[in-house]
Amino acid sequence: MLELLTRASQTRPLRAKALVRILVTLLILLAVWQAVIEIWALPTFILPPPLAVLDVLIQRWHVLAKHAWVTAQEVLLGLVFGVAAGLFFALLMLLFRPVKRWLLPILIASQAIPVFAIAPILMLWLDYGIASKVAMAAIIIFFPVTTCCFDGLRSTPQGYLDLARTLNASRWRTLWHIQLPAALPALGSGLRVAVVIAPIGAVVGEWVGSSAGLGYLMLQANARMMIADMFAALFILSLFSVALYFSVDWLLKRCLPWHSQ
Repeated sequence: MLELLTRASQTRPLRAKALVRILVTLLILLAVWQAVIEIWALPTFILPPPLAVLDVLIQRWHVLAKHAWVTAQEVLLGLVFGVAAGLFFALLMLLFRPVKRWLLPILIASQAIPVFAIAPILMLWLDYGIASKVAMAAIIIFFPVTTCCFDGLRSTPQGYLDLARTLNASRWRTLWHIQLPAALPALGSGLRVAVVIAPIGAVVGEWVGSSAGLGYLMLQANARMMIADMFAALFILSLFSVALYFSVDWLLKRCLPWHSQ
């Protein structure tokens, strides 16, 4: 109990310092933003002032919230399917070496295809609903999750594997009790990357064809020269991505206390 109280007392100053750093950084960025507008006398249809974006966030919060909820669903579902597929194929390559020899080059070659080139095909196959955006988000995170998990699985310390072999542990017990726990830090790194880039896939899908979402809202605002609305949608998307990253990071630190550093 005393140890927990000591840790909590040490954590509070660190969190306060982190919050202060974030606020100071945000204020500096806003000041630079406003200074750029003042120095170069930029019109609002090129770069709106921060107060104009804040006004849109306040006045049109209900519209922004509705579209943000659509994008959030696409991103979260994409993460679920992308992470599940990445884990499945990583395990498949680990357990069946012939599959690895055939599948790994295909995975690497698939990354040479631009995401924008895939989006219209998904629109054609899956229609303009949420399914195509979820597929886009899943595809964009599939490769980093697969490679990180596979690298973690095959990087299990040899001493642990030798000990399991000495104890006559089955292949599945070795996988479940040794290799998967050893791969969790690498998988955590893949998840941190995935939650940052998943919104890119969802928004690209909304740009190609949709009737809701932050990407759709940005396209509509651009067509009407409502640049402050575009920046407001972009701000919410950035805020969502940052919140998602820190939520996953916090969760991973709680689940992997031995690797929290």
